[in-house]
Formats: sequence, C-alpha cells, structure tokens
Amino acid sequence: MASPKSPQTVSFYSRSLKLAGHFYHPAEAAPDRSGASVVISHPWTSVKEQSPANYARVLAQAGFFCLTFEGEPRSLEDPYQRVEDIKSCATVAAVCVGTMALRGFDKDTSNMSILQGQLANAAKDRNGEVEVGGEKVPIVHLLPEKIEHVPADLPDSFKDLANYDRTPRANHPRATNTCLPGSWDIMATFDAFGFNEMIAPRPLLMITGTRAATKWYSENGVAKANEPKEL
Repeated sequence: MASPKSPQTVSFYSRSLKLAGHFYHPAEAAPDRSGASVVISHPWTSVKEQSPANYARVLAQAGFFCLTFEGEPRSLEDPYQRVEDIKSCATVAAVCVGTMALRGFDKDTSNMSILQGQLANAAKDRNGEVEVGGEKVPIVHLLPEKIEHVPADLPDSFKDLANYDRTPRANHPRATNTCLPGSWDIMATFDAFGFNEMIAPRPLLMITGTRAATKWYSENGVAKANEPKEL
C-alpha cells in the first residue's frame, strides 16, 4: 500500500473557537475516491497526534482525505461543542458521550449513584470557582498515571487504553489524562443519537470493531435511524 504524505497543518473556526488540525492527503498511487473525506475526532483526554493520526494514515493510504483536530480548553469534555466542531466540517458522532456519562462505558454496568456523585462534584467545583472559601474538587484522572499502577480488575478495554496512552508507545505532552469535574454537568444532558431518525433520507453508515467495548453504541445509533442505514 502506498505511503501517505505528511499532513498539512491547518486551522478552522467552530463557534468562534480556533481549532488546530492536520489535513492528510491521499497517498501517491492510492485509489481514486473522488475526493471522499473523513473527519476524525479524538477520544477523551487525547490529542490529534495519537490514535486519530493512526486512523488518518491508514485511510489516506486507502485514498481518503482526512482531517484530525483539537483545541482548547484542555480537559473539558463538552459533547455539544464537540458536535459543533465536527459539524464545522462534517456530521454525526459515533459514540454518545451523554449515554456514556449516564450509563457508563459498558452498557451493563450503569450505576446512578456514581453519576449522582459526579454531578455533586461538578456542583462543588462550580461553587468553588465562585464562592470565597468554596470546596475545590480535584480534577479527574481517567487512567492511572503510570502503567504499573493499573489494577488487575480494570476492564480489558481500559487496560488497552493505558498501554497505549500512558506509555511511550503513544504518550503525548498535551494528552493530560484529565477531565474537569464540570464536564459531567454537560455530558449528563447530551444524547448524540436522539434525532437519528431525522438523518434519512440521507444514508447512515456506522463502523465498529467486532470486539469493541463501544460496539453497542453503534448498534443503538443504527437502530434509532431510518433507512437507508448500515452497520
């Protein structure tokens, strides 16, 4: 397969926020896709140079234009803004961050008491910002800071993330492994797939790994959409 070219550094605006991007051109001698393009959004706490770059390089080898991007503020997970960022150049999210906040990463391990605790921490965090002497809530670390601190009972998907994000394999100085407590206030009201039926008559294609921990998100997203659709 042909090697992709080095990405072009670009920038674009989303709701007046300037985002930094890498634009990948199809590799020499790659199949002609008639300009087909893919916008790649990074996971929680990640940056465009990590897993998004891996996907972009493979897709560019296959003949696609690809855009990866990121911006500030760091550590704030705002799914509404993330959708706006993607809509600035494309459409539809693949994972519903709101459902993830409400039900957990695994659909069978939802625990409302955990969400209630997260929302309580978000409230304390807000009050700590505006009240003299308010209680300051520690920032959330999504993964153990060091790979040797990964507990044996951590789900395999998170062990894989730790082996990727928290080791020299893919660690990046801008990937802080943190999430602001106030993020849960925003995520708890978000539903990425709530209006999927309105996508039709435009086609919907969702792609998931056979053993992906997030496969059920794609299954739910497609189930809520009208034809034409494909998983």
